[in-house]
Amino acid sequence: MALLTEEQVMVRDAARAWTQEQSPVTAFRKMRDSGQPLGYEPAAYAEMCEMGWAGVVIPEAYGGSDLGYLTLGLILEEAGRTLAASPLLSSALACASAIVRGGTEAQKQAHLPAIASGELVAALAVDEGPRHAPERIALKAAKSGDGYVLNGDKTFVLEAMAAGLLVVAARTSGNVGDAKGVTLFLVAADAAGVDRRPLQLADSRGAADIGFKDVKVGAEAVLGAEGEGAALLEATLDRARAGLCAEMLGMSLAAFELTLDYLRTRVQFGQVIGGFQALQHRAAKMYGDLELARSCAEAALSACDRDADDVAELVSVAKVKVGETLFNISNELIQMHGGIGMTDAHDAGLYLKRARSVEAAFGNRAYHRDRFARLNGF
Repeated sequence: MALLTEEQVMVRDAARAWTQEQSPVTAFRKMRDSGQPLGYEPAAYAEMCEMGWAGVVIPEAYGGSDLGYLTLGLILEEAGRTLAASPLLSSALACASAIVRGGTEAQKQAHLPAIASGELVAALAVDEGPRHAPERIALKAAKSGDGYVLNGDKTFVLEAMAAGLLVVAARTSGNVGDAKGVTLFLVAADAAGVDRRPLQLADSRGAADIGFKDVKVGAEAVLGAEGEGAALLEATLDRARAGLCAEMLGMSLAAFELTLDYLRTRVQFGQVIGGFQALQHRAAKMYGDLELARSCAEAALSACDRDADDVAELVSVAKVKVGETLFNISNELIQMHGGIGMTDAHDAGLYLKRARSVEAAFGNRAYHRDRFARLNGF
């Protein structure tokens, strides 16, 4: 476990109090049942922004607090515990990071204060197929006068229907699979030719496929250097992955606590089932896995704060370990609850569905095992 500063402890405790009181699982269930098209309640996100959560990784000069990725990870962990839905990960972490790292002064002034205040939601548009493959960028950005014309498609863009701004990975030169030739663009979500098609996901969160048909943008829309966007994209994705690991850790902890509560109270064969040694062993393994998962997640977030050379390796390790832990604990949550765990009336299914969704986001365990091996020369 990372050694937290006094300020980080205060932020974590405040996030825990707010999510437990103002955004418990019952609030998520209510949002889901209402058919909210955005996959989150705008009023709840507005409260998060008022508390400064959307500005945690944004410099003070642009309306943020610049408290770092570990601090935002602590917030996302608490949000994960109660399934509190918001665009924090997509907008305040991923897209904000891309603009902070690659944006011009004009781009930062135009967008970062609005993201920090919650006035603007941004979405990261990367993948173009059924699986995470940022190296397979094919969406074409052709030169046209002083600007560019974008044509192509993006899939599973998180928070796309709520977004006012899209950070789009496109190809300005080269072939699919080439690192050279990838460029990031800032595109207004309501620009002519942008077609957003909402998706119905198992976890009831917001996402969409996006079509780009002759979408015109100016030279000022380029984020970073033309043709050199692959490194910026990968750095952005790693920070999003690290933040997602924090949310997944929170979900794992909540699922474990639900399971323990049931083991302590469910009576079978005349005794509390938590007294059965076989179930105790399974619970002990979950506890050990959680401790290791926390170490991996916090190491990745801390590396992002230091901009360390091994960010990519640590992030992939975290995505594998936290993903494996969440997968197993969400399964145990269902198994140990028995019949009631299979019903929609119980919260177990909500955690299971979200677990399966986030496992695929920004690369599943197989993707990151392979990535870690490649990064280490295998």
